Amino acid sequence: MSLRLDADVQKLEAERLRKRKAMAEEDLDSLKIDYKKLRLSMRTVGLGKTSEQWREEIQEEKNKADRWERRFQEVQAQNEALKKSLSENQKEKGELENKVIELERSLHRHRNQNFVMELRASLTNEDRQNEQLHYFQNQVRDRDHIMGEAVVQIREVVDHLQTLAVQADVLSVKYELESSRG
Repeated sequence: MSLRLDADVQKLEAERLRKRKAMAEEDLDSLKIDYKKLRLSMRTVGLGKTSEQWREEIQEEKNKADRWERRFQEVQAQNEALKKSLSENQKEKGELENKVIELERSLHRHRNQNFVMELRASLTNEDRQNEQLHYFQNQVRDRDHIMGEAVVQIREVVDHLQTLAVQADVLSVKYELESSRG
């Protein structure tokens, strides 16, 4: 019964990971689109800065976005490795559970001390596998947390880029007003 619950929990955990990954990818795509729009609007409006200053600021923001993209990809690769390892451990756990059932049947038929010792060894191995499984589940949760932090920071960059876009629009309107007066 607890093994079924563990399997259900693992399925829910895996589904939650997939959903978070999809959200992070959507956020990243949105950030890229916003960044491209900002770059385009910044090229068309002077905003009182020299083109060199704009190039430096754009390059700095691009570098930040690139760093976050690399970090996101690293975390994503780590998550994939952890998921693969978790899947392998779940498969091995299933095999061990089948072995335990087989050993229990043999124990009841023969009542032989050797079979009792094998069963104990199998259960110990299953406990070890359960410990490993919990370890890997904790690592997946830790990576989820890291990805969550990355998404928050990506959103902060998006907010900053949106603020820059608003500032660019305001300065553009001021420039147009001054141009029409002069």
